[in-house]
Amino acid sequence: MSENIIYLDNNATTAIDNRVLDSMLPFLTSNYANASSTHKFGIDAYNSVKSARKKVADLIGADSNEIIFTSGATESINMAIQGVAEAYEKKGKHIITVLTEHSAVLDTCKYLETKGYEISYLTVDNNGLIDINKLKLTLRTDTILVSVMYVNNETGVIQPIKEIAEIAHSNNSLFMTDATQAVGKIPLNVDDLGIDLMSISGHKIYASKGTGALYIRQRSNYVKIPALIHGGGQEKGLRSGTLNVPGIVALGTACEIAKKEMGKDRKIISLLRDYLESELLKINNVHVNGSKDKRLYNTCNICIEGVDNDALIMGLSNIGNHLIVVGKGSACSSSNMEASHVLIAMGLNEISAFNSIRISLGKFNSKSDVEIAVKSITQVVNDLRAML
Repeated sequence: MSENIIYLDNNATTAIDNRVLDSMLPFLTSNYANASSTHKFGIDAYNSVKSARKKVADLIGADSNEIIFTSGATESINMAIQGVAEAYEKKGKHIITVLTEHSAVLDTCKYLETKGYEISYLTVDNNGLIDINKLKLTLRTDTILVSVMYVNNETGVIQPIKEIAEIAHSNNSLFMTDATQAVGKIPLNVDDLGIDLMSISGHKIYASKGTGALYIRQRSNYVKIPALIHGGGQEKGLRSGTLNVPGIVALGTACEIAKKEMGKDRKIISLLRDYLESELLKINNVHVNGSKDKRLYNTCNICIEGVDNDALIMGLSNIGNHLIVVGKGSACSSSNMEASHVLIAMGLNEISAFNSIRISLGKFNSKSDVEIAVKSITQVVNDLRAML
């Protein structure tokens, strides 16, 4: 990364940790064997995959045989939701999710609607939180799955996952969570929280892109889903195809590092986020979107009234000697000209949604980064407002 880039869009992706890069490089060069091969070269690669699987499982309090490696959270989400829909359709064809979910969940649910499934989309309040009583009232005898995101990718809002899981299980429904923004950032135990299925993404926790995992409970409340990809029978037959050994090793190393260092990272990053937010709130007509209390420590989604987010982002790309990188919502839909569906669901009008940006910090950010960003954002905001 250039020293002139100040990267504050870590919920979109993270820079790869050098230790993670070092761990995966041999599997791109000298240790290039297919992990399904039965010769010693292949067995060595298989053992590295086995070790990585345990590291992922250890991070979330799971067993190794409950981890299925995928290409990322989107594939994991599709595998989980479509898999449950197919495996449990004799019980029912009703699924509950939330309007503020990532498009990977929402679009998968929309696809299932074309196949005769009924989806209930829970609303959220101004803080971005669901109403637990509405969830209870929405449950039916034919509800097979409740899918609620752990940490929202745009606002950082944290849902009461344990309570939601208990309610789902009281109805004999499975509970899934898209934990893409939670895993590796906050302590998480699938047993304590009652999670049945959970998506994980490598490039959100300083690993490489194109790698992720799906947790599928195989102990109490055993979950069985059919294969999504057929072929050689890899990943317990659920996800055939030659394993991405370098990516899997990278994910394992990232999870190992996160388990050891997330507490330290949280202290440092939360201080930076709180300082940044307090300084930006000194600008006139600026306010935080979403709950300030039930929120991930690295995320700040703010509305800057009268300032278009695209204009602000462009202005920050051309200021002084620095390129200040911030986001305006989900990176997967950044080219979509519609207002953020998350902010609209929270009650913002389209103008306010288009006036909002997301700043998400990571472990490679410094106090200097934040100070320069605050100064630059303030200057660009003042310049744009002066043009009105």
